[in-house]
Amino acid sequence: MDITVVGAGAWGTALAIAFSAKHRVTLWTRESDVIQTMRVERENTRFFPGHRLPDALLIGDDFEASVKSAALLLISTPVAGLRPTLRRLRETGITRPLLWVCKGFEAGSSLLPHQIVIEETGESADHGVLTGPSFAEEVARGLPAAVTLTASSAGFARRIASELHTPHFRIYINDDLPGAETGGAVKNVIAIAVGICDGLGLGLNARAALITRGLAEIVRLGVALGARPQTFMGLAGMGDLILTCTGDLSRNRRVGLALAAGKKLPQILSDLGHVAEGVSTAREVAQLAGRLGIEMPIVDAVDAILHHDVPAMDAVKNLLNRGPREENPHSPEKS
Repeated sequence: MDITVVGAGAWGTALAIAFSAKHRVTLWTRESDVIQTMRVERENTRFFPGHRLPDALLIGDDFEASVKSAALLLISTPVAGLRPTLRRLRETGITRPLLWVCKGFEAGSSLLPHQIVIEETGESADHGVLTGPSFAEEVARGLPAAVTLTASSAGFARRIASELHTPHFRIYINDDLPGAETGGAVKNVIAIAVGICDGLGLGLNARAALITRGLAEIVRLGVALGARPQTFMGLAGMGDLILTCTGDLSRNRRVGLALAAGKKLPQILSDLGHVAEGVSTAREVAQLAGRLGIEMPIVDAVDAILHHDVPAMDAVKNLLNRGPREENPHSPEKS
């Protein structure tokens, strides 16, 4: 299959490397300096250093030509870049089946990625999200991973999963787009909270409590958005949450650790050098939960620390001072 990966960040580059073993892959990016470096040095030194690009991997510099040559498009921009990319695609007049791998809610609209795709391409297009517990570093190295391909069309999901599935990159299919995307988005916010917890030295008991209660918050929001509760017990929910909260490769976890160390957010993001989707997602989810009347105290605490200058320890004390509650992860309101 001819695949064009749009966006040469760490995750897009890792997927291009992984899929090149089985498919004819073109990796396109708008950054001319990155294109030149990848062609000459066969490495994405800016966004994914230390990983050699396969000789068979093509580096695209012409958007329309790269899109036209593909049987499948894989959009690997951040959420903020999804709509502009889809509009650029629409301007070419070329339609192709597409997947996206971004996780989050669009700033301002609080839309999930599949809702953006429907707005820009229509209901009838073949499309879906590739999501689940998967660090770019490990996928590029060929280490085992299992993800989910979630699409509204079961036939499309089965066909593409069959094409992309390998013994080391196992793909399961699902049709719950709101569930898969809510899990992928909100777990980044919970990972920031866990990073703060670990950075403050609050212990493993506190970490386990945050992950568990964080999952309850994810479930409640997802169900309110039309998701099925059981989706959050799978790869796109619990699996992705556990990895992002505990893995040292997690950007969002590293943001939390740095916040606990007293660093300011602009410096943290500058040092990180990559997008940490949980930072913008925290604000969108806190506002969305407020409009829906859903209580999400962990998300609110992270939003307060990131965007309202509340000291990390003060936010933690506010969480700890909450009164006792019933433990019911499917309750629509209370946590």
